[in-house]
Amino acid sequence: MIIIQRLTHAILTPLTWQNWQIVILSLVIYGLVAIPLGFLSGFLQLNPRLRSPGEVLSAIIKVLFFPALVEEIVFRVQLIPHPVEAVSLKTWVLWMLLSLGLFLVYHPLNALIFYPEGNPTFWNPIFLILAGFLGLICAVVYRLTGSLWGIVIIHGLIVFVWLYVLNGINKLVKVNDSE
Repeated sequence: MIIIQRLTHAILTPLTWQNWQIVILSLVIYGLVAIPLGFLSGFLQLNPRLRSPGEVLSAIIKVLFFPALVEEIVFRVQLIPHPVEAVSLKTWVLWMLLSLGLFLVYHPLNALIFYPEGNPTFWNPIFLILAGFLGLICAVVYRLTGSLWGIVIIHGLIVFVWLYVLNGINKLVKVNDSE
């Protein structure tokens, strides 16, 4: 029952102007950390991939659904208490740490079991640091806003930029291409 309540609250909580400010500030903070770390480590390279507005729109819709919507429902909304639950900060932090740990473990396991294209990228320490920071940012935004939509936008935009602007798509090796 709590799972349904959390999902309902998260879906029905709108993005107010204040929530949009939190989302935008979070994207800026993520960028200020991730971009220098990614470029200095060589993990990120500027390589825009999409040429037409149609390609951009299609790619954004894809990443907003998966991984963003699906992963945010599973790793934030279902695991972390919604703000209306009014749990203590200590309890919230414990659930957030569990969520973050599972989010980090999920990526390499996903590459091993379901998404072989993620090998070896999903094992890369810089990828895992950036994914962990994304998970942390989304958890904090979820605590502050209670909205599923803000964290889906954050997650989706970050994945979109990584895949289609910062060469992430080339890090996901097609299994059949390696033959």
